[in-house]
Amino acid sequence: MILIEKLYNRTGLAILILLGLIIAVGTAKFGPIFGALLLVMAVGIPMVVSVVMFPNFGMIVVLIMAYLLFLLMRIGVSGPIGIIMDGLQVLMMLGLLIRQRRERNWAQLSGPITTMILIWIGYNVFEIANPSAESRLAWVYTIRSVAIVLLSYFVFLYNIRSIQMVRLIFKLWLGLALFAALYAYKQEYIGFSAVEEAYLNSDPAIASILLIGGHWRKFSIFSDPVAFAYNMVMPSILCICIIAGKFKLWKKLVLGFVMCLYLQSMLFSGTRGANVLLPAALFLFAILNYNKKVLIFTAVAAVFLVFLINVPTNDQNLLRFQTAFRPNKDDSYTARKVNQKRIQPFILSHPMGGGLGATGTWGRRFAPGSYLSRFPPDSGYIRVAVELGWIGLTIFCALMFTILRTGINNYYKIKDPELKTYCLAMTLIIFAYNVANFPQEALVQFPSNVYFSMAAAMLTVVYRLDRQKRRPDEVMYKDETVKY
Repeated sequence: MILIEKLYNRTGLAILILLGLIIAVGTAKFGPIFGALLLVMAVGIPMVVSVVMFPNFGMIVVLIMAYLLFLLMRIGVSGPIGIIMDGLQVLMMLGLLIRQRRERNWAQLSGPITTMILIWIGYNVFEIANPSAESRLAWVYTIRSVAIVLLSYFVFLYNIRSIQMVRLIFKLWLGLALFAALYAYKQEYIGFSAVEEAYLNSDPAIASILLIGGHWRKFSIFSDPVAFAYNMVMPSILCICIIAGKFKLWKKLVLGFVMCLYLQSMLFSGTRGANVLLPAALFLFAILNYNKKVLIFTAVAAVFLVFLINVPTNDQNLLRFQTAFRPNKDDSYTARKVNQKRIQPFILSHPMGGGLGATGTWGRRFAPGSYLSRFPPDSGYIRVAVELGWIGLTIFCALMFTILRTGINNYYKIKDPELKTYCLAMTLIIFAYNVANFPQEALVQFPSNVYFSMAAAMLTVVYRLDRQKRRPDEVMYKDETVKY
């Protein structure tokens, strides 16, 4: 309205006419490229400025883009979407540095998790000098997803400063997960889109992985069924913690219904590894919240789980769910055990591993004749051990231990019931991600890598907010006092 008022005069009319002439002449002379450049300038520049100068807006954009990244690529949005994600994270880090320069509060970023993340990133950067690496170019492509994306931890840690922002992020997460679940229902009961059909039929190798018993595994809006399944379990854990917490009854009922949608749609993925994550998270939940109600709930859940594992069925989704709890009878699990046993001598004899990107897609692309390029890691931990050696595996395990220890300690320190619930949820999600990282690579794919960093930052954020709530006069940032 203010802009309209400013332009509602002769001067404004002259400006609009001049702008129209520029667009008309430019489009006539240079074609659609000129229009595209104008669009980039009109939308892109304000977006860049907003991401840098308004961190809350930037965080929301990053979280949404991380979820919708592969959907945008699938529906034909042109342009380097992956590079745009990298650019958004760079802009967020730039915004953090600008804000830090003004506030000069490095203590806000300190802590044991920060120390371990910096050590982990530093070690990955040092891997470029690994004498056993077959390709330096593979390092360039791999370090983005393995280490650099963890820098978003500092963005979330520094910029989330209110309980309202915490709630908004969790609402956004649950909303995006609901959209993904409903999209999977569409794939299951209505069918794939034309673009998805073309992808599934583009390579026989895709059918060998995604077609089981004549039934396609569903991947929803994500890159593959594994990423889809894992990203249904994590918001389900958040729902369980809120349902068990001190929240309004209608919120618990809504989240209970939504959680059922998440978990049933997860079965469409046919991902066995995802089926054990929720029981594992509930096991830790019972340990951290040992009381009569939790004990009864755990017992009921255990009985229901035993029933699902043993009930006779012809449903392919339920059959794959049951095999997740009988790994010794599964041929793929046996093959993985053989591969892991075969690679152990290499891990022990290479303390720095074979170099980032030595296995998997990048290994086959940049060092096709090497020994590691033919090795299927099939596990986040095994990949770390093979590519970064037992030194890297030790650092990685220490990082995960530090994050979980911080979450557990802060959970017992926090007094506010709502913040305590959020801390518990993030701790359980971090734990579930680590369990998931054993059978699959759970922490290097979008959106899991971004949401893992957010969950890790939340462990410290909610404790900080709780401390401020109990001591409202405490100044946490230079030149400003936080009030609640």
